[in-house]
Amino acid sequence: MPAMDSFALALIIFSALMHALWNLLVKQSKDKTIFIWWMFVCSWSMMSVFMFGSGLGLPELSPRSLLLAAAAAVCFVLYHWFTGIAYRDGDLSMTYPLAQTSMLYVPFWGVMLLGENLSPLGAAGIVLIVAGAYCIQLRGLSPEEIVRPFSQLGNRSVQAALFAGFIYSIGAILDKTGVDDYSAYHFTYVLVFFMLIIMSLNLLRPGYRGRVLGEWRQSRKLVLWSGPVMLASFLSFRFGLQLSPVSYAVPVRQVSLLIGVLIGLLFLGESFGRIRLTSAGMILAGVALVWHG
Repeated sequence: MPAMDSFALALIIFSALMHALWNLLVKQSKDKTIFIWWMFVCSWSMMSVFMFGSGLGLPELSPRSLLLAAAAAVCFVLYHWFTGIAYRDGDLSMTYPLAQTSMLYVPFWGVMLLGENLSPLGAAGIVLIVAGAYCIQLRGLSPEEIVRPFSQLGNRSVQAALFAGFIYSIGAILDKTGVDDYSAYHFTYVLVFFMLIIMSLNLLRPGYRGRVLGEWRQSRKLVLWSGPVMLASFLSFRFGLQLSPVSYAVPVRQVSLLIGVLIGLLFLGESFGRIRLTSAGMILAGVALVWHG
């Protein structure tokens, strides 16, 4: 497999930046589940206005592409649901690294299912990115601390985090197959539509009654900012995914972790720490290796 194309790399890094920014906006919201739903409403509405306003319309969608978008949407919604369970019930430093284990599966699926091949440098880069992503939330680098997330496999939050990583890897493969078969823009449009439908069904439960309009009144400006940011993240990643192997694209997008750390340091007054500094260096080195192949 050749080195990652520079334009594809730029698209995925831009996507990582936008991903970190919309997550920052979510953190500032009050009712996060409702806020994310509003973000999807805003993003999908913008895509609809552009697509139909410009006369492009939606090209004929094959049953295969429709099924791929629907299945990927289910995977990504389940990923968010299980990470929510993991973060709510468990220690973040224990569950967060486990939720990132999708990067272990994606290269394997890419090779086994999509016929991708990894260069030695590219494979080494993926290993560095995975290690950096795993360590960035740990409280220490002792052997006991490094294996601690895996030492409680009977814990519900640990199981939820591991399943989140696995289900995301399946969604990533479906995503890659979808953008290769269909226009990246239109596949993203259909994917976002299905995710919005699934989240809307969830909001029909009695516990969410009356909260949708309340969150709009509370966070209207944040929603209007976050919709375009989320859309930029979605589109740039899928255009980059169309131009590069999924085995490289998904790990490289973990640059968003580094960007999130920098945002926390520069704007939220969070401490950096030696572990985060080391992890950030590993992620950057890994991206450089993937790029050069």
